Amino acid sequence: MHYYRTHNCGELCKKDIGKKVILSGWIQKIRNLGSLIFIDLRDFFGIIQLIFSKKLINKIELRKEFVIKINGEVIKRKSINQKIHTGEIEVLVSRLEILNPSIPLPFLIEDQTDGDEECRMKYRYLDIRRNPIKNNLILRHEISLETRNFLSKNGFLEIETPVLINQTPEGARSFVVPSRIHSGMFYALPQSPQLFKQLLMIGGIDKYFQIAKCFRDEDARSDRQIEFTQIDCEMAFVDVHDILIFFENFIKHLFKKIKNIELESFTCISYSNSMDLYGTNSPDLRFGMKFVKLNEWVQKKGIEFLKKKELTIGINVPKCSHYTCNQIYSIIEGIREPKINPEEIFWIKFFTDKTILSSKKLLSHENLMKLIKFFKAKPGDLLFIIFGKEKKTRAKLSKLRIEMAHHLNLKKPQVFKPLWIIDLPLLEWDEKSKRYKSFHHPFTSPIKEDIHLLDKKNPGYIRSKSYELIINGMEIGGGSIRVHDKNIQDSIFKHLGFSIKDIESEFGFLTKAFKYGTPPHGGIAFGLDRLITILEGKENIKDFIAFPKNNSGRDTMVNTPYFLKKEKLKELRL
Repeated sequence: MHYYRTHNCGELCKKDIGKKVILSGWIQKIRNLGSLIFIDLRDFFGIIQLIFSKKLINKIELRKEFVIKINGEVIKRKSINQKIHTGEIEVLVSRLEILNPSIPLPFLIEDQTDGDEECRMKYRYLDIRRNPIKNNLILRHEISLETRNFLSKNGFLEIETPVLINQTPEGARSFVVPSRIHSGMFYALPQSPQLFKQLLMIGGIDKYFQIAKCFRDEDARSDRQIEFTQIDCEMAFVDVHDILIFFENFIKHLFKKIKNIELESFTCISYSNSMDLYGTNSPDLRFGMKFVKLNEWVQKKGIEFLKKKELTIGINVPKCSHYTCNQIYSIIEGIREPKINPEEIFWIKFFTDKTILSSKKLLSHENLMKLIKFFKAKPGDLLFIIFGKEKKTRAKLSKLRIEMAHHLNLKKPQVFKPLWIIDLPLLEWDEKSKRYKSFHHPFTSPIKEDIHLLDKKNPGYIRSKSYELIINGMEIGGGSIRVHDKNIQDSIFKHLGFSIKDIESEFGFLTKAFKYGTPPHGGIAFGLDRLITILEGKENIKDFIAFPKNNSGRDTMVNTPYFLKKEKLKELRL
């Protein structure tokens, strides 16, 4: 009944001494002591030590990662290993069978491997054998399972939506798939199930969810892949408050269930406040260093070289006046992307003896003291001040804030600070195309107080019923209450530059559906890959995806993307 194994390699313990067992797995380590040979046998569940007599495996070649099957007896181990569950016992082998040999390995199958990321991506099937990657995939399974359980118990239906759809302008570039049957026509892969989950609400579904594959043809980075997974949710008859309360409880539930971490109530601030205080809509709240706006102070004190600057802001870095000039210049150099003009940033050291040193010689000692007082700085603090165009200046100081937190080791992976950002812009101006585009997507509802601004020429000040969940500086999820009023939807389309013909071509099926009694509805989508990464206190989502793409969007393991053969191109009429 048990041809390959009676037990797995991780379950045997002291109470099993004397049992006859069959085990199968991979050779993790071999130690030849002459008359006896010790082998660590590994499978998915753990490691166990085997003892072979020299006579039993005489002239048999064994190497790491050979797949073997053994028969033997569980005996007490002389040298106990407290680090593993099977550390009190070992198996005296009476029979050995090689199930499959292995060629030499490209890198060590160890927790601390010698393989770089490029090599591990090429041989990902070997990388998965390592505990860090294997455990990440187990964690992914547990979160997916817990997500399904929680949402199902709260009345959500899991419904699949199509993968081959039409292309709609949602922000990022879409991947397209040529149709063989319909010559010259294409499908698009979904950037998200956005339009279909809205159609489900129109169809009378009360609560929907899906753990959905999404595709965006954009540049990859540590927290972004061209194909990724969303926990996608939509609810009928809800407003912003309902969404925030329910999904805050959902995230709290996952942290408690998966990691036994009790999260405090989530902070909630507006987009405008987030930009004013942190220069970004995804701030890390594990540390302080809020922005201090200096424009009014500059005008009041008559600081000539700053008077005409669009924005002057700064941060106070506590207890860092001891940083040398070289250290400070190195930090500034680390944020030069895009390049910062050295003349647009200066620093002030407020030493513990209350003396002052500044890199900007144009400020008098009196003004430096007043500036220190304005910042509420204490002896020992270091101030950074940046000035210039508003948008770029905020972005630069935001990077500097993160850089300082990195240097001061303030980004503690075991600390979690969730944050809701609300009231994000409905539209944003795109300098390249010289027109407005959706901040999220065209179906985001404006807040009631700002609807009248849709009739104005400058709709850039309209706030939307949208929200983003940020944890430790990473956007984990986002969504909005959707437009369910056809007149408002038509007005938004107009500001986005869509003609009646464009609307019919791109969204005709949806706008038609809106005419049949659309309920108020809204939803949110969480990046599953990012959520798992944050839970583990890491930054690179590739380690939590079974078969990820590299930063160039390539899968070097299966060698994709690739060139189609001429015959296939001809078949597709390309």
